[in-house]
Amino acid sequence: MADRNGPDGTGKTGPGKQHETEIRDDDLERRRRELEASLATRLPERLEGKDDAKAGSAAGYGQALKLSSEFIAGVVVGAGLGWIIDRQAGTSPWGLIVFLLLGFGAGVLNVLRSAGAVAEFGQGAKPRRDRDDGNGRSS
Repeated sequence: MADRNGPDGTGKTGPGKQHETEIRDDDLERRRRELEASLATRLPERLEGKDDAKAGSAAGYGQALKLSSEFIAGVVVGAGLGWIIDRQAGTSPWGLIVFLLLGFGAGVLNVLRSAGAVAEFGQGAKPRRDRDDGNGRSS
């Protein structure tokens, strides 16, 4: 009959004796140090201190404001030109539609130029130094 320790009287509820791997603290410490060294070589230097972090976020907000204003300006100028052409030529709403789309394209192109993803007109394709080549090195 089964007793209080379990159905077979052994007191164990699992499948029996299992193999447990022993990981020593010194091995874990060594692996942690190797990981820290590997990450330190891959990650860029982080900003330290609150003043540096605030300066970095302010620069990010400035860049975001610049990019968004360039995009909005392209769309607004395109829509304005289309509206003026429609008033002068009486082609409503086709001038507005066409120039709104052209303004949208110009806005996207301005944002890409400001972000450095597209070369400026007449400069050709110049290599980017901060682009990663996949091997952890910059080209």
